[in-house]
Amino acid sequence: MKSRFAMIQMESVADPSVNLGKAGRFVREAMELCAPDLIVFPETFMSETGGAIPERNAWAQPLDGPFVAGMQKLAKDHGVWIVFGMKETVEDPADGRVYNAVVMLDDKGSVVRTYHKTHLYDAFGYKESDEIKAGDAFFEPVDTPFGRIGLFVCYEVRFPEVARAQRAKGAEIILLPTAWVKGDMKSLHFETLVKARAIENTVFILACDQYSRIRMGESIAVDPMGVTLAGGGEGEKVIPVFIDTDRIAEVRKKLPSYEDRRPELY
Repeated sequence: MKSRFAMIQMESVADPSVNLGKAGRFVREAMELCAPDLIVFPETFMSETGGAIPERNAWAQPLDGPFVAGMQKLAKDHGVWIVFGMKETVEDPADGRVYNAVVMLDDKGSVVRTYHKTHLYDAFGYKESDEIKAGDAFFEPVDTPFGRIGLFVCYEVRFPEVARAQRAKGAEIILLPTAWVKGDMKSLHFETLVKARAIENTVFILACDQYSRIRMGESIAVDPMGVTLAGGGEGEKVIPVFIDTDRIAEVRKKLPSYEDRRPELY
């Protein structure tokens, strides 16, 4: 089964309304460029800003807020599935943290699934857990017209167990919204980890990154053999990705590594 995806590699600012306007322009560009079935935006693309944690988290919104509503309208108006990252308010405002959330919309604009990032980026001198409240459950893969789709977020690509859990639940295509920070060896790590998770689970992976002064860009889509299908390099852009899920069966027939596991030994 053949389908078309698009990754939107873009820079976000603090104000969600500005990012929503950019999203609209990118969705229109994507529809003209490749008429995708599903569009992926980066992690926390709803709002990105520096400053103190209270200032950054003040931009968070609930799922029934204006940003999600605006994205729902885009999905419905263009008849396209959309997946995007945002900062979602938590149940207790006194907590001071927010959720690093991802929302999946169908082509009618309905919320199909939401996910709260579970493994937080307390690494490379940064402590995401100071501002983000961790989720307590993995994403439940979704059956779509273009395959069974799994998902996890950014830093979670460094944990093989997270990708394996998606594969164990039948994921064929895994979406990976990211806001990968530039730095020593970070580009190498990003590409290596994305390809490793795809190869060891024989799935497609679409890693959609932000691009800015501190965000790396270099979004990448790979097939179940780890072959690069599309790449973003630097700059803001629409990245078309063409997927044929028949490729999954071909690869799994000659590389049955998932079936050859011996979990009783682990």
